[in-house]
Amino acid sequence: MTGTASPYARDVVRLESVRKVYGRSKNQVAALDGVTIGLPRGTFTAVMGPSGSGKSTFLHCAAGLDRPTSGKVLLDGEDLSPLKERELTKLRRERIGFIFQAFNLLPALNVVDNVTMPLRLAGRRPKKAAVDEVLERVGLSARRNNRPGELSGGQQQRVAIARALITQPAVIFGDEPTGALDTYAAREVLTLLREAVREAGQTMVMVTHDPVAAAHADRVLFLADGQFVSHLDWPTADQVAERMTHLGAWGQDSAAVRAGHGVPR
Repeated sequence: MTGTASPYARDVVRLESVRKVYGRSKNQVAALDGVTIGLPRGTFTAVMGPSGSGKSTFLHCAAGLDRPTSGKVLLDGEDLSPLKERELTKLRRERIGFIFQAFNLLPALNVVDNVTMPLRLAGRRPKKAAVDEVLERVGLSARRNNRPGELSGGQQQRVAIARALITQPAVIFGDEPTGALDTYAAREVLTLLREAVREAGQTMVMVTHDPVAAAHADRVLFLADGQFVSHLDWPTADQVAERMTHLGAWGQDSAAVRAGHGVPR
């Protein structure tokens, strides 16, 4: 047998026929309905869709925060299906970074301690050079001893980015990372994420409702009714907004079909 590499070898995250069903019997809802997709290493992917399309469920399944009803999720080449909860926790801590809308910083800890928390939880001693480098990258070298309450929202999110980067994860998942920020702070954060992909080869997957945020990504994937229905590569914010408008109309027609009110044209 030759050493030919799998065509999916460069996918850091891969979902194969993933379904996630909530509820029982007649009240079942398929939040993800047979999703198969790969997210390549060193890319910035945005995921968008109307409310209820399955964006959060996709992120939770892809990041090992929730188990799919059926199908398979591979992260950095490892199948998450057979992993016990303790093994999943270890994998998330070592190979995944998270950036949340609400920052999720510990208010009693200073910037350095918040940034290095994932390393300490993993039993790894932070290296001063690595901490200095990541704080320099996010522009917080002068704020290393401040607590979150002494920082602006944009600065707190930059702490969260540094925390996600410090472990050198296989992938970073962002859940509406600019949702709580003003326009200027959001642009700063998105620029940092873009630079992490372009300059450091990081892999970024971001769920967002904001076309301007999505336009910073290499590719935008659009979800509707639990399935990826289209994508745009290197789009403008206007192109993303236009596609979302069409998706919203599509989603309304699709909902009508499910309710027995006709066939969408």
